[in-house]
Amino acid sequence: MKPELLVVVPPRPRQMAQLERDYVLHRYDGLAPEAARELLLDVGSRIRGVVISGGVAFGQRELERMPSLEIVASAAAGYEEIDTDFVRARGIRFTTGSLTACEDVADMGMLLLMAARRQLLAGDRWVRSGEWERQGMMPLARSNAGKKLGIVGMGVIGRRIVPRALVFGQEVAYFARSPQPEVAARFEPDLLALSSWADALIVIVSGGPSTRNLIDAQVIGALGPDGVLVNISRGSVVDEEALIAALSTGGLAAAGLDVFASEPAPDPRLLALANVTLMPHHASGTVESRDAMDQQVVDNLAAHFAGKPLLTAII
Repeated sequence: MKPELLVVVPPRPRQMAQLERDYVLHRYDGLAPEAARELLLDVGSRIRGVVISGGVAFGQRELERMPSLEIVASAAAGYEEIDTDFVRARGIRFTTGSLTACEDVADMGMLLLMAARRQLLAGDRWVRSGEWERQGMMPLARSNAGKKLGIVGMGVIGRRIVPRALVFGQEVAYFARSPQPEVAARFEPDLLALSSWADALIVIVSGGPSTRNLIDAQVIGALGPDGVLVNISRGSVVDEEALIAALSTGGLAAAGLDVFASEPAPDPRLLALANVTLMPHHASGTVESRDAMDQQVVDNLAAHFAGKPLLTAII
C-alpha cells in the first residue's frame, strides 16, 4: 500500500508527477483554514509524510493531528517556520533543500551588490525617462574592484560568495560563529569591527531568534555613508527601522535586498527609496535550483520509505 503524504507546498510538475506515482497525496495547499482543519481531521491519522517549503508556518497544532507522521521533507534551506522542537520530540525526521540552491543564491548576493553600487536601476530609469537625452550622463557610481567585502555568515552559501568576490578584485573578510580554515578569507570574530572595516556587507545567516536584528543601527552606522548592505538571508536579521533611517539620511549609500521583515508586502518606505535594489525573495528562483530543491524532497522521501539514509537530514 502506498504511503500517504500531505502536500503543504506542491513541488514543480516533474517532481509532483513522481510523488503522484509513488504515494497517495492529500492536497493541503490553497485550502481555507476550515477546510484545512477538516482535511487533517479526516486523513491526519494516515499521513506518514509532509511535503513543504519555506515561508509556510507549520507548527505543533498541525503536526499533532498526524500521529503516524514519520518525515517532513522541505524544499527550502531555511526552516525557522517549522516547529523543530516538536518534530525532534516526536522522533519525526526532517530534511531540507540545503546545498541545492547555493550557487544561485551566491550569484544573487553578488548581483545585488553590484547593482546597488553601480546604480543599475538608476541607470535604467535614466535611459527610460529621457534624462540621458535631456541632461547627458548620469552621476558617477562607485567601482566594485578594490573594495573590501564583509560576509556575515560562512555556511555553504558564504563559501560560494568568497571566490566570486575575489574574481571581482575584492578583499574579503567574514564574521561567523567560528573560523573556517578552508575559506580563503580573513576571519573577523567581531561583527562591529568587520562592518567598520568593510565597504559592503553581504548578510547570509539563518533566521530565527538568535539572529534577529543582528545587523542593527550600530553595525549599519559602522558601515558608513559610502557603505552598501546586501541581505540574502532573512528579513528578521536586519533592523529594518535602522536600515530605512540610514538610507534616508545618507548614513548608508545603498542596499540590495532579497528579503524583508514583512513579506510579500515590504515597508512602503523602502519601496520609495531610490538607493535600494529590491528582489522578491527570489535568490533561489531559477528553474535549475527549484528543480533540484524539489527533487531533493522526492529523493529524501524515497530514501526514508526504502529504509535508506536521508540525503539532507536536519533531524
